Amino acid sequence: MFPMTPIAAALALLFCASAVMASDATGTTPRSLLAQAKGLPADFEEHFFDVPLAVRVEVDQQPLGEAMVVLSRDDRITLLEFTDTSENRFGPAEREKWASYLKPGVPLGACRGSCPDQFLAVHYNLQSSLVSILTENAERDVQAKRYYEQPDGGSRGLMVRNQLNLNGGQDQDLGGRFGLEASSSLGNWSQTLNLQMARLGGPDSKLYHAVHELHTQRELQGSFFRLGYFTPNSEGLMRQPRTFGTSPDTAVGLMYGSSDSLAINTPMPSVYPIYVTANRQGAVEIWRNGLLINTQSVPAGLQSLDTRPLPGGIYEVEVRLIEDGQITSTTQELVYKPSNWRNLDERWRYNLFAGEESKLLSNWDKQSSGSPTAGASLNYLLHPRVILGASARQIREKLQYGTSIDWTLANHLSLYANVYKTEDYGTGLDLQSLYNYGAGSLVISHNRSWLDTTNTYETLPDGTRVRPRNVFVGQTSNSSLALNHRVSSKSSVNARVSHSEGNVEGVGLDLGWTQRTVLLGSNASWRLSVFDRPGSFSSGDARNRGIDLSINLALGAPGQQLTGSIGSRTARDGKRDNNASLGWRKDFKDHVLQSVSVTALTDTYGLGMSSLANFRTDAVNGDGFIQRSSYNGNFTGGLNLDSTLVVGGEQMLMTNHSEVRGAGMIVDVESDIDDIVLRADDYSGSSAALKPGRNFIPITAYQNSSVSFDFEGNNVPAATIEPARTRYHLNKGGVEYRKIRVMKTLTVLGRLIDEAGQPLKGHHVINHASRGVTEVDGFFSMEMNAGSPTLEIRRDNRLLCQFRLDANQYRSENNVLMIGDLRCTPDTVADVGVTAQKAG
Repeated sequence: MFPMTPIAAALALLFCASAVMASDATGTTPRSLLAQAKGLPADFEEHFFDVPLAVRVEVDQQPLGEAMVVLSRDDRITLLEFTDTSENRFGPAEREKWASYLKPGVPLGACRGSCPDQFLAVHYNLQSSLVSILTENAERDVQAKRYYEQPDGGSRGLMVRNQLNLNGGQDQDLGGRFGLEASSSLGNWSQTLNLQMARLGGPDSKLYHAVHELHTQRELQGSFFRLGYFTPNSEGLMRQPRTFGTSPDTAVGLMYGSSDSLAINTPMPSVYPIYVTANRQGAVEIWRNGLLINTQSVPAGLQSLDTRPLPGGIYEVEVRLIEDGQITSTTQELVYKPSNWRNLDERWRYNLFAGEESKLLSNWDKQSSGSPTAGASLNYLLHPRVILGASARQIREKLQYGTSIDWTLANHLSLYANVYKTEDYGTGLDLQSLYNYGAGSLVISHNRSWLDTTNTYETLPDGTRVRPRNVFVGQTSNSSLALNHRVSSKSSVNARVSHSEGNVEGVGLDLGWTQRTVLLGSNASWRLSVFDRPGSFSSGDARNRGIDLSINLALGAPGQQLTGSIGSRTARDGKRDNNASLGWRKDFKDHVLQSVSVTALTDTYGLGMSSLANFRTDAVNGDGFIQRSSYNGNFTGGLNLDSTLVVGGEQMLMTNHSEVRGAGMIVDVESDIDDIVLRADDYSGSSAALKPGRNFIPITAYQNSSVSFDFEGNNVPAATIEPARTRYHLNKGGVEYRKIRVMKTLTVLGRLIDEAGQPLKGHHVINHASRGVTEVDGFFSMEMNAGSPTLEIRRDNRLLCQFRLDANQYRSENNVLMIGDLRCTPDTVADVGVTAQKAG
């Protein structure tokens, strides 16, 4: 902040009165500053030029904020800082753009030389203390841009995400996946590489590998164009109609579709939950297109899976439930994570592709190659509440059709239906409905398949067509009704009833009640569940009936929990299995380990154990679990690792960030303060913590925005950050590099005088940490870098003198260093080590 003298503060009233009394009418033509100041008394003119003035700033007659500026007699205006932006009608990025343009100082009047886009002129009005900026949009309606502009000259960068998922045990061969997803930017084209290696486990010990994506893509306004090697999926659609039978393989060709095809994965849950009902403690594997994409540890009972880490979109996954090292259940589930679409001006979403089926670095025998392939998928916004979808594809010489409807019947009621068919394979129907009624929600799900694979053939490498061994004729179905209801702020009930035909036959029922309370002075959560489910391999094919009571208790230091349960269920031989468990969990702060949990359980067969750990370093994050079966004493475990390599601006680093938003920024932090923690706020809506050393900030691709840097928490040290903000504009895959410094500062208060002892006003006092302007009486106040206590005096971009200060020689009050008079003489320019003169 720049302090105002009493005389300067009184000028606000005097300016208005003097301007009205001036003989020259203002008219409609902007006048020079000298002409506007002609009506001022001579004693006040010196308080107008070359001193900090409080003004209002507007752009095209819309307020931008209040600021401190300096006006000079040669009709130049220099912005010092914005002081209040509460009435800002523009975004932070727009304000930052004008701040960066005005801070070096610009001439008043029409733009000359280098100017921001669409800038025409800038004017200062003495009567209203108003700085007006005029652009080409002055007489146009302000509308939100529909598309992001491409950065001038494009961008460069590379981001490579590495994922490793492992799962195995004593009686279960090691299986898992390694995935490499690379995104890069060259000019205005973005490149994508997706390489996967997988070992399925079990009797199949072969190591499979394949490249699924290797293409370049150009984003246009409203559409995209892709060329290369890719999986012909339907990117760019809001609602993806499901298909049936063989999944699309990779192809070499081209693709054209809607511009929102490159959707950014966000950690949001699926609209329709995915449930599993484990009879015993176990693990869940989630597979998509034959590849493992996630694994989770689950306790016994009805569980809702965590779908936030899964990619966005609408697609089908295979959920495998593993108990005691054996797969006891396999179900097909729908992940429903669409984006919002309500623009009636653009009713169509589309995707077209054509090419030849091919495989690259692939040893998957069933992957087709050499056949032509083509397809089209469409979405039509019939009504803001109704979205229709249709798709038709030729895959492996078979035609696949699909239709869908997404209908928001009311504000709290939605319906999604899908009918699909594949030639010589079968027909499928899927129905999902969600109703929110304030105190809870009701989810209805039904899917049915009519299969006939009699006329399905496989083509061998020599061209021979053979019928597969497993021919199936019949139908399968699965229906469910799930209710979640809040009885009070501390109590809720849930119920789910399901009916299955086909591989699993029968009706299943789950009832649960949850209550939060206080036990032994600590917060506690109770849960009582009753269930009756169809028989499975882990229950001896007898119906699994039982009851379970569990408690979760927060105890001891913050971040510690104690859990326990007791219940009864059907054993593996169909008899009763009474069981109990006791667990402990602890969360850590500022540690490689994020959380650790250990659970011991006992049942009819003996003692079991389960442990889980989440960890995070600067380069990698992940989790792992180990389980010991009470049935056979075998150990099983799983491990998930995630890391990203970022390259840009001739710099690189490994980071634990996995949910990048298309682009990134490498930031090196140099600090005079140990263990400092900074906060980087992206004006696009995200934030990240920064520490001394190398850091990574995920930023949004295509947005012309900026990142601001500030101190984390409320205890702000006496320091400054340079620069305090930086702009960016990158394509997908682009990476930029920045370096910021955190410098200890001192607040200095002094007066600048000349050789004769007269005060010097309107002189810029510059330090590495900040800059200030002397007022009429020569006084100034500013922040100075404690590690480099030098002051540089400039006027009209001319260096007049320099000073090096010794803080031990001056008086300090309330963290303010009183340096007294600084005598600016030409000889202080040659020797920067000249010590400033103390005040007499």
